[in-house]
Amino acid sequence: MAFTINQLFKLSIKYLPTIAAIITVIPLPVKAATFFVTERAALGGNDEVNWGSLGKVFNPSAPDFSVFLPNSFSATSQGGLELDINIAPTNNPQITPPYIFQTLPPPGIRTNFAQGDFIFFGGIDPTGFKPLPPGAPDPRTQGNGGPLSISFAQPVFGAGTQIAIDISNLEVETFITAFDNANNLLGSFSSLSTSSLALDNSAVFLGIRSDTPNISRLVFNSSSPQYALAINQVSVIAVPEPTFTLAILAFGVSCAVLKRRQRTWPNNY
Repeated sequence: MAFTINQLFKLSIKYLPTIAAIITVIPLPVKAATFFVTERAALGGNDEVNWGSLGKVFNPSAPDFSVFLPNSFSATSQGGLELDINIAPTNNPQITPPYIFQTLPPPGIRTNFAQGDFIFFGGIDPTGFKPLPPGAPDPRTQGNGGPLSISFAQPVFGAGTQIAIDISNLEVETFITAFDNANNLLGSFSSLSTSSLALDNSAVFLGIRSDTPNISRLVFNSSSPQYALAINQVSVIAVPEPTFTLAILAFGVSCAVLKRRQRTWPNNY
């Protein structure tokens, strides 16, 4: 049975909603494999959360305590992805709320992140800073070491950040753990590292990626939670627009073009 172009066009319009619905509900292959990533470039992120975008940066030279953050707050990535950030509150009333600072040489705050990075910091006990005699060991200042969780409004393929603990010359194990939207454990990994004040971008990178966009929450913590936890920008592998949606759109545009053209064609073409 042969169809004219006019008949084919009418059929495509008639069944377009059905075709779109079928494509939408076709299940994608399920893979639960997660992989530990130790370098930002290897993660291959296509989105980022830069803490400086919150517009609340603590300046140690002119302290403004109004820029302190609550233990739970929301942020938006450069690509428009909504996130919820939560760091567990501490029982020590001397420890400040969490805040963001830009790591810079003195009189700025030094870390072993890259110079100029904006750092999310868990909070610290400022009374722990005391004058030290020459040759004395680094002070062990108490702080909020989390856990720190980042929840994504839409599940992602992966995410990660560099992490450091506010203690120098002490090897610490740091952890990253991923969960899906049903709070099922997807994977947990750790790395040993030593923080410093070198401003040399040596802070360890902890990331997790998955074969499917099933990562809804990441949790960061360390083996020494009595010392403050710090992370820099978060790289994210956000979910791109599904290719079948683009295919349906292209199909609809083609149909519109055919509709305009068929007016000039004979019905028995």
